[in-house]
Amino acid sequence: MDLLRSLPLGLYLEQPQTWLHKIDPRVKFAWLMSFLTSYVLANNFWRVLLVVILVIATLIARIPRRVWQQQMGWLLMLSFFVLAIAALSPDGLGVDYQPRLPANEQILTQPANSNNLVQEPAVEKKKYSYVLFHKGPVKVTRYSLSLAVRLSTLIFTVIYSTNLYLLTTAPEEITSSIESLMQPLRRFKLPVTEITLTLTLSLRFIPLVLEEVQNLFRSVMTRAINWKKLGLKGAFKVWMIVAERLLENLLLRADQMANAMMVRGFTSPNEHRVQWHDLRLKGRDWLAIATLILFWGIRLAIGTEV
Repeated sequence: MDLLRSLPLGLYLEQPQTWLHKIDPRVKFAWLMSFLTSYVLANNFWRVLLVVILVIATLIARIPRRVWQQQMGWLLMLSFFVLAIAALSPDGLGVDYQPRLPANEQILTQPANSNNLVQEPAVEKKKYSYVLFHKGPVKVTRYSLSLAVRLSTLIFTVIYSTNLYLLTTAPEEITSSIESLMQPLRRFKLPVTEITLTLTLSLRFIPLVLEEVQNLFRSVMTRAINWKKLGLKGAFKVWMIVAERLLENLLLRADQMANAMMVRGFTSPNEHRVQWHDLRLKGRDWLAIATLILFWGIRLAIGTEV
């Protein structure tokens, strides 16, 4: 099992360079925040539309299939299960809803008027039903279906939009963009450089964690342990030893990283600052900003929950 290939969560895709890679990281960060915030007080149509936009953006960007296939597949499967379970679960409203109209549908027609030569067409009132589907123990109501759509789309949007941002943006670009956006906070004497440096180290530490987990898992598999003879208690002891070794290795990696930074002069951010990237907005960045404005215009026009 290769976690770095089969589960590339939070990893940066260096090759191939897609058009998403070339957009300014600050613009991409604004798009990410828009995906995460436009979901608030939105209707179900807009929530489903966010999922469709993420899928279409991944396909248009021509990201290799091996990268997004498992991630998107597992997330879509998880979202589908959440949708099905939440839709079939009780909605929590212990009230018996009855239709406002009588049991028999009424056809309301306008009385004939001798003065009018043209008669108005008949108007048929449709029957309202709170329960959309009910057969045996399976019952789907309007509230349960709405709640299911909210939960399933929220899971997909939050996880996949964040992962797509990390997939197409280098850790140094992320920290540079956040430091650029947080420059006004220096007036309040906030440690902006320390925050961005900590964020860079945490993003760089994700592959190390996956690598340590992968190495420990392989070491356990190569020893051909007979789990049936160990029993539940013995298996628990083995996995506790593995977890202890994992924590010890991660602390060792963190100590090595700290020593390497001290040797290279990273004793204080004010004394040793590194300019990661020269951030400049180009033509494609302004196009992405214009599209973002259109995105919010559509959100305010048709995406607000009534």
